[in-house]
Amino acid sequence: MAELLQVTAPLLIRHPDGTRHIMVERFAHPEGILYFEPFWHLHRPAARAIHLARGGIRGEGPWRLGEAVITVLGCQGSDPGMAALYAEWQAFLQSGAPGYPATAAIHALAREQGAICPD
Repeated sequence: MAELLQVTAPLLIRHPDGTRHIMVERFAHPEGILYFEPFWHLHRPAARAIHLARGGIRGEGPWRLGEAVITVLGCQGSDPGMAALYAEWQAFLQSGAPGYPATAAIHALAREQGAICPD
């Protein structure tokens, strides 16, 4: 799992029901991976955009996590809609990310959800 969590490229997860999300924050979890969608902090409640993908990780990219498939965004078939969302996210971050929580607060929230992350 460590290799997947160390990837710095944007990752896209596709669930068996067809739901897709970009994983902008991701953390090891005893049951799989806890991840946050772009602009998760603007959702009310924020938990609507924080997800636990359950299962063991298989592969070296693309990866399988339970029944979900994780790919590098833009690989394995381009997805213009998700690429545009990621570009918007990057522009937000480059603008100084107004209102985005500090790393310590993000880690605290992830730990509240059972994630394993640094202090």
